[in-house]
Amino acid sequence: MTLWFVFALMTVAAIFAVLLPLGRSGRAQDQNSQNQGSEVAVYKDQLAEIERDLAAGLIAAPEAEAARIEISRRLLAAAGSEPALAPKSNLKWRRAAAVLALAGLPLVAIGVYMPLGSPLLRDFPLAQRERGTGSGMAQSLENLVVQVEQHLEKNPTDGRGWNVLAPVLERLGRFDDAVRAYRNSITYNGESAERRSDLGEAIAAAASGVVTAEAKSEFERAHALNADDPKANYFLGLAAEQDGRKDDAANIWRALLAKAPADAPWRPLVQTSLARVGGGSTMPTLSDETIAASKDMNEGDRNAMIRGMVERLATRLKQNGDDVEGWLRLVRAYLVMGDRDKAKGASTDARQAVANDAERLRQLNEGLKTLGLDG
Repeated sequence: MTLWFVFALMTVAAIFAVLLPLGRSGRAQDQNSQNQGSEVAVYKDQLAEIERDLAAGLIAAPEAEAARIEISRRLLAAAGSEPALAPKSNLKWRRAAAVLALAGLPLVAIGVYMPLGSPLLRDFPLAQRERGTGSGMAQSLENLVVQVEQHLEKNPTDGRGWNVLAPVLERLGRFDDAVRAYRNSITYNGESAERRSDLGEAIAAAASGVVTAEAKSEFERAHALNADDPKANYFLGLAAEQDGRKDDAANIWRALLAKAPADAPWRPLVQTSLARVGGGSTMPTLSDETIAASKDMNEGDRNAMIRGMVERLATRLKQNGDDVEGWLRLVRAYLVMGDRDKAKGASTDARQAVANDAERLRQLNEGLKTLGLDG
């Protein structure tokens, strides 16, 4: 009986919790609408802040993507819900509704529970409940996608919505839908290197990882908009590898690594790909730490420590002058050592070595520009 008494109290409390707002004036609804508008503005500011942080390099692309998805989900939920106006009712009708709810709701609950429920049913084992957690999360994501798709059916020009939906569809393996979403994102948000690269990646994913002519075209457009876009450069190298041009692929990836930050999350992928085409160990690496440490030594010790490495690198470059990454390593080593004249001399030799190869010369000039030697 105690259990049923507790259930009765909980029912009464729930009823009053629902009915109490009905007795309030329309001012509560107005306040709620204002709060909702403020909430939407906050989410929009958060999305703008993420874009600024991503552009400034303060946040990684995967983290930015995850944050955009979550904040946009909240934004769509807040923007899509329209608070209904509370109907005006007099005191008599409110009291009648309360009495009806107090008397009718328990009767209805009992009537439903008796044929369907069972108070003797044992608790569901924890292990079995945990097995359903993963599928529940996947189902939640699917439901979110459905909600966003329904929103975009009514608002097809919502560029931000397409921008949010596209990577989620790609993550779910719906590559054809992701391609369509990325195209709409470009249409309604404008063209950028990142969006073109994302579209090319989705097209390649739909082709089981093959960089098709259509995908390659998107990566080339992205490269034209931003020659340093890492995704575009990686997939252009992959396209060269798939075409059998392993040397071209290695050169593209070497140039990409030469300009990449040391903590770039995609460095291991590019290094693995470079090793796959046989270009991962053509030249010795001159670490910045080794060179920086040598600056604290006297001139004789420093020369003894580094001279052999630099000479071996220079000798190999004379034998393989088309190695753009090797030239950039040599120039960078001279700059770290503080010998700018030798760096300029090496850059001149490098340009002469690759002068007959327009693509390698372009890559070299881009790398030298990044190092501050574009003249």
